[in-house]
Amino acid sequence: MTQPVRFAIVAGEKSGDILGAGLISALRELYPDAEFIGVGGPRMIEQGCHCLADMERLAVMGFVEPLGRLPELFRIKNKLETEFLANPPAAFIGIDAPDFNLRIAKRLHAAGIPTVHYVSPSVWAYREKRIHGIKQAVDLMLTLFPFETAIYDEHGIAARCVGHPLADEIGFDDNKVNARAETGIGDAEPVVALLPGSRGGEIKRLGPDLIGAALEAKQHIPRLRVLIPAAGPEAKSQLQQLLRRANVLSGSGFQLVDNSHTAIAAADLVLLASGTATLETLLLRRPMVVVYRLAALTYWLASKMVKVPYVALPNLLAGRRLVPEYIQNQVSIPVLRDEIVSFFNSPESRQDNLAFFEQIHRELRKNASDSAARAISELLGHAT
Repeated sequence: MTQPVRFAIVAGEKSGDILGAGLISALRELYPDAEFIGVGGPRMIEQGCHCLADMERLAVMGFVEPLGRLPELFRIKNKLETEFLANPPAAFIGIDAPDFNLRIAKRLHAAGIPTVHYVSPSVWAYREKRIHGIKQAVDLMLTLFPFETAIYDEHGIAARCVGHPLADEIGFDDNKVNARAETGIGDAEPVVALLPGSRGGEIKRLGPDLIGAALEAKQHIPRLRVLIPAAGPEAKSQLQQLLRRANVLSGSGFQLVDNSHTAIAAADLVLLASGTATLETLLLRRPMVVVYRLAALTYWLASKMVKVPYVALPNLLAGRRLVPEYIQNQVSIPVLRDEIVSFFNSPESRQDNLAFFEQIHRELRKNASDSAARAISELLGHAT
């Protein structure tokens, strides 16, 4: 009797869980009896991934913040390596979380296990010398964006741009009317969505400025409605605390919602943390203002290494300052308030961006999960 193909798969946060779930589903089309073991979130678990650790314990970011968690992270890493070496999978697939996953990949690669990394680390932006470590750890790099493959080609590392699942999932029809009906907002009301991030640290660093800016903007635009999506119960509780501290009263036009997609689609303008949500906003074709603030020491370290002129994904994809972005001390209530007020005074000024957003959307629509699964199958010598 043929043994089922077994994949080791490790995702480190919510966005990785989404990618992992789509990839598991696509791999099952090629390997119906496949088994998946590793680390994932609720979506991957729903797809049948057997998890050996809690994904939330890997969800740390920055250079400094993970230091206090190193003992736990090493314990998880050692546990996974021990399992994967004792029962070698057909392939190890690390999804994002490069500082964690590439260490595992290097150990398994040395043991002869095929290794795949899904979501390119930002080697094109900073710490470029990591490319040499990646070459020692990875048999195949799956990138989300076309511009990311060049550095791998240059260093002789197999890479495939598979596009982004969000570009496949989100259609080209404008869903504003339905999203507003879902949130109880009228078609003619001015709406801004605030997305300070999904992690506690991001919400703490950016939430007060975003909420404060919207409050001050309401003094100029009294009918302004404000939607704030919460990524989960902890984020919702944290956001509620921030709203109370800002004396935001019930019925004042601020509304917490559960779904970022709904909040963005309902909005005229989105103020948000740099990250995956900027892609979602681009694909939904909404004007945006991007903010980015790290812990002080982390930012100091990053500023010494970053070599790209932008942090916002739309600007990186466009190769120019397509959308406003504010970094670290540039982020302030008056600056963001003025962005909101300026937009609603002349919304037509951002219309040219929306056409470019659609162009990018079409370029990223590559049936990502299926493309990634086929690339992995080809790596394993089972091209379909």
